[in-house]
Amino acid sequence: MKHGKKYAEAAKLVDRTVSYEPNEAIALVKKTAIAKFDETIEVHIRTGCDGRHAEQQIRGAVVLPNGTGKTVRVLVFAKGDKVNEAEAAGADYVGGEELIPKIQNDGWLDFDVVVATPDMMGVVGRLGKVLGPKGLMPNPKAGTVTMDVTKAVNDIKAGKIEYRLDKTNIVHVPVGKASFTEEALQENFNALMDAIIKAKPSAVKGQYLRSITLSSTMGPGVKVNTLKF
Repeated sequence: MKHGKKYAEAAKLVDRTVSYEPNEAIALVKKTAIAKFDETIEVHIRTGCDGRHAEQQIRGAVVLPNGTGKTVRVLVFAKGDKVNEAEAAGADYVGGEELIPKIQNDGWLDFDVVVATPDMMGVVGRLGKVLGPKGLMPNPKAGTVTMDVTKAVNDIKAGKIEYRLDKTNIVHVPVGKASFTEEALQENFNALMDAIIKAKPSAVKGQYLRSITLSSTMGPGVKVNTLKF
């Protein structure tokens, strides 16, 4: 993959043979975020899990203390009083059965997170083929299947993010924007790492955190010292 001149300049600042302390890695990633837009800072955690086994899966959610820097659009599937509750909490879209054809047939996907009350999961389940591959299916572990829609919407708007293993046993999570201060990114990073460490499946043998890399949307990866964790 050929990279541009800017990327090459930024990459020179990073020593690929070094695993940096988290605060140094964050400072470097901010320095190498040189795109014209406010780049997202992401953490990529390679784990020792084998996601093919259910007991080694990692999935959950954590509220980042300083948010993600992104405006998140929330769709809530609810009925009865819960419709008003979701609207009052600031959900962007609230509905039920009537949204199925809009999503299924019209390809409407103008939302980032889907929350559902348990009594609506039968309806939402019919959208599995559309929402599943996009990682949008509500899930009790992530707190998106719940009767407490107020808390769910508030947490998401405040910067709650989901983490889960991908097919290669890596977790990819945003922890903020390049415009954030180093302190804000460090706090978000710490909150995420605490959650990932607590989520360690007991069935995992050997090293749990194989590697941690920080990067901006367009910038080079910066390795983080895993011994800290």
